[in-house]
Amino acid sequence: MDPSAPARPLLVTEDPRLLDDLLRLAAAAGVEATVAHHAAQVAPEWDRAPLVVVGADLLPALARLEPEPRRHVLVAGLGDSARGSAAWEAALRVGAGAVLSLPADESRLAGLLTDSAHAGAGRAPVVAVVGGRGGAGASLFALALALSARRAGLQSALVDADPLGSGLDALLGREEAPGDRWGDLVARQGRLNWSALRSRLPDVRGAALVTWEQGPAAPVPPAAMRAVLDCAVRGADLVVADLPRAPDPAADEALRRASVVLLVAPTEVPAVFSAARTVPRLRRTAGDVRLVVREGSSAVTAADVARTLGLPVAGRFRAERGLSRKLRNGTLPAGTRGSPLAGCADRLLASVLPPQPHAQATASHPQATPAQRARPPPAVAARRLEPGGGGDGPKNRRRSASANPRRPARPTGAGPTTTHRGTSRSVGHRTGESPNGRAFA
Repeated sequence: MDPSAPARPLLVTEDPRLLDDLLRLAAAAGVEATVAHHAAQVAPEWDRAPLVVVGADLLPALARLEPEPRRHVLVAGLGDSARGSAAWEAALRVGAGAVLSLPADESRLAGLLTDSAHAGAGRAPVVAVVGGRGGAGASLFALALALSARRAGLQSALVDADPLGSGLDALLGREEAPGDRWGDLVARQGRLNWSALRSRLPDVRGAALVTWEQGPAAPVPPAAMRAVLDCAVRGADLVVADLPRAPDPAADEALRRASVVLLVAPTEVPAVFSAARTVPRLRRTAGDVRLVVREGSSAVTAADVARTLGLPVAGRFRAERGLSRKLRNGTLPAGTRGSPLAGCADRLLASVLPPQPHAQATASHPQATPAQRARPPPAVAARRLEPGGGGDGPKNRRRSASANPRRPARPTGAGPTTTHRGTSRSVGHRTGESPNGRAFA
């Protein structure tokens, strides 16, 4: 076993029918898995696998080895093969938290496999941006935050949650950019895997964009917004949501999940009065609401706006020169450091994001997010542990069963390790109803 290799879910079974089903679910979840065909082969991966699925066929043999108790162990069997008092007793001995029956529990197992791909990856902050009035510049500021993260070597997700807006892709002149839109995402069921979803979304200067189709916008169910945000916070470094001013069920879902809400307001008396009508709703829904002031030639100052709205000032920027011309030419004002929008976004980003020690090291690889670096690509490649073989070849360190009598004994041979690749499916593959399995912290 190579300790530097990504940890993968461990599937313990020699039943070919059960293994086919487990690999199919792993493919739907977009994760790689390690397969052990004998109970004695689990030792190298037992401690490090984010999820262990023990087949009912090898459950008694594994229970006799008395493995060290650990979290995130499941027992799976076809039909009623995992039912009965003997199976439950053996499941308790290996520390299993649940006994699943396939195909009845497929959706739940697929969700747990998806969660295992994000185990230990952390959660990115969600920054919601709302305009104090129409045309305040909230959408541009949301774009500026996403591009600021890009310049810092971080991966950002930009979620367009305003059904009555022009669309962030149209704002950039990228409405023809290939990729899935909200209509495609709403039709999907089950948990989403970020690496698979990221590859299907439009790319805007390195940021993954979730936006609307051109034409009439159908409502986005709150469950779809929740699924997209839950997926993005596990794979990206920053999630920015551009929200409408008017109440909307999906937008309210984003507000509830926001780490911080930024209200963008110009220094104009009518704009301040308009923003004052939005503040109470934001405060009722979100815990941290801050003000971003767009300064102009008015005598109204940022301090006046903050005092009137009763919000702390998180940042301020002056209006961009030649903004209309830049947008007509397809030039994004916030795309360069000399832009007032970009400068404000850069300063604000430092106060929102937690320390990112990996950012500098990964700046030359902007497409690799922390979660992607911590997990395998979406295609499924199951590593098979052959009898008498180590996890990754003969160079593995051998563990003696006598060193820890409660751990499964490992064979002393050093046979070859083979790799086989299962059929990979898009994250949009339907696996049944939305799973209700446990989430991995």
